Amino acid sequence: MSLSLSPSLSPSLPLSPSLSPSPSVSLPLSPSLSPFLSPSLSLPPSPSPSLHLTLSLPLSPSLSPSPSPSLRPSLPLSLSLTLSHLLFLPLSKTHTHTHTHTLSLCQNIVNAPSEVSWIPNKHYSGIYGLMKLTLTKALPSHLTKVIVLDTDITFATDIAELWGIFRKFTDKQVIGLVENQSDWYLGNLWKNHKPWPALGRGFNTGVILLYLERLRRIGWEQMWRLTAERELMSMLSTSLADQDIFNAFIKQNPVLVHQLPCFWNVQLSDHTRSEQCYTEVSDLKVIHWNSPKKLRVKNKHVEFFRNLYLTFLEYDGNLLRRELFGCPSQASPDSVQLQTALEELDEDDQCYDFRRERLTVHRVHLYFLQYEYTPTEDDTDITLVAQLSMDRLQMLEAICKHWEGPISLALYMSDAEAQQFLRYAQASEVLKNRKNVGYHIVYKEGQFYPVNLVRNVALKNANTPYVFLTDVDFLPMYGLYDYLRKSVVQLDMAHTKKALVVPAFETLRYRLSFPKSKAELLSMLDMGTLYTFRYHVWPKGHAPTNYAKWRTATTPYKVEWEPDFEPYVVVRRDCPEYDQRFVGFGWNKVSHIMELDAQEYDLMVLPNAFMIHMPHAPSFDISKFRSSSSYRNCLNTLKDEFHQDLSRKYGSAALKYLTAQRNI
Repeated sequence: MSLSLSPSLSPSLPLSPSLSPSPSVSLPLSPSLSPFLSPSLSLPPSPSPSLHLTLSLPLSPSLSPSPSPSLRPSLPLSLSLTLSHLLFLPLSKTHTHTHTHTLSLCQNIVNAPSEVSWIPNKHYSGIYGLMKLTLTKALPSHLTKVIVLDTDITFATDIAELWGIFRKFTDKQVIGLVENQSDWYLGNLWKNHKPWPALGRGFNTGVILLYLERLRRIGWEQMWRLTAERELMSMLSTSLADQDIFNAFIKQNPVLVHQLPCFWNVQLSDHTRSEQCYTEVSDLKVIHWNSPKKLRVKNKHVEFFRNLYLTFLEYDGNLLRRELFGCPSQASPDSVQLQTALEELDEDDQCYDFRRERLTVHRVHLYFLQYEYTPTEDDTDITLVAQLSMDRLQMLEAICKHWEGPISLALYMSDAEAQQFLRYAQASEVLKNRKNVGYHIVYKEGQFYPVNLVRNVALKNANTPYVFLTDVDFLPMYGLYDYLRKSVVQLDMAHTKKALVVPAFETLRYRLSFPKSKAELLSMLDMGTLYTFRYHVWPKGHAPTNYAKWRTATTPYKVEWEPDFEPYVVVRRDCPEYDQRFVGFGWNKVSHIMELDAQEYDLMVLPNAFMIHMPHAPSFDISKFRSSSSYRNCLNTLKDEFHQDLSRKYGSAALKYLTAQRNI
């Protein structure tokens, strides 16, 4: 991964790969990298690509699909990832490369695995750990210097200090490394231990300063290959991947290495002697978790190092979204358009905060955990789409037990909450065993819950032809996934505009013996254990479902749209998105169903499907809606504006919605 980074980062705020600043660049990484490098890694805008940072990624080939092209960061940043034969390019533009240069770079990195695949390697990073050897060829020829970092490091200082060490290189030095802090290369760790040749204790390649221009001049590509071929004749394979080859090369060419102070790579490997490197906290520059045990490594100072790492995770990523003072640069068309829209807002408008929320650009981290999905051959697959916040996290395991199909979940969380979710997911046997669940983090910003924006993130990242649009508080009936797939075929949804309504019920009991059939549900309904959803507080929301007819129905039946109807539906993935002007509580689903009707979708109620809403405490937004008259007034204003936009978009056919609203 190649990044261009200005050295003008504030020295008062240490840079850690675990931070998630914005604009967001979402990279689907293997859980083996988590939690050391946040896949939502980006850097503050800078007009000057004067510092180049390369992160060398030992990635797993079983990664998620490409991030959504709707993410449009504007960064001085050039980024590529290679996973076997799979390439991700989540950046739509860079300041430092034209598209031609980017495509050339991509091709070079795609070919990189084949450059090193011939080398037997016993290290857990596999072939990807060896790819550091190819950087002189893979990176653009105009890059003269790079910093190469492993993904299991934490910076405790300004990285510009490390970049400044290039000025200390002699004319012949081409590589900057920290001495290895274990006895590995001394060969005395155990009996018959035979390491690769190294100069003294050898060097660790978790942090490397590469003078690319000089390396190309001395023929690095040929030199490392000759070194590897010669040593493999006796060693047969590498034990520490690229590090063995770098050390064997340095052993033959010691004049080419610049030894960095040990605090630039404080190594926490199983046999480390790194405590000899530091006596004060100020001595720590870079902490390298280079044990396979990572945070669980046995070290007498591990609690201090772990707390330092966890401090970075607790940072609000918005702190790094932009510099307060930066050099002037040409703004992107998107940022100009956004700025114009912001300037047109009237700050005296009582609904200013609502309108301002719609223009907020949230940081988004797609595929927060490993995701695997294999499309079905019959093109009938359905993704359950929902959104949630931290207070609904307990519903995830139950939903996964009730729905075996793919799931797309958008989670509205702070940076700290995202880490809590990570720990929760890693500790849950149910969630760990489900790889067909895509988790997408939308990071908190502003005073309102951007519910429809969060829904749209989940909707746009569903990978199936059909989606089941629901809320996380509902448990689908057992077998609903298979039943819906059959219904998609029976109702010819591939060639017709239909929205399949799944009737919604609710219970007031936290512990419920979940009905296994429609007959059981009807019995519980008659006994008062279950109710039709919101019959006592918001009957208009689901009354058009016609529950009386549903009780005896054996075939799907059509219902007409009515004001405030907000059923949960199955539709094709290319359905309209949710209207993002609606935030917090009120009309967020109603407006979506209204637009489906405006596009002439037929609302078809399924006779043998149901879902049950589980009880929970009222949300903060519904409390604001109930207690604030200005909140309710602004919601009515947004409704009127939505009606006007609908009329402009769909013409006279949409006038019925405005008429219906006025008659309420």
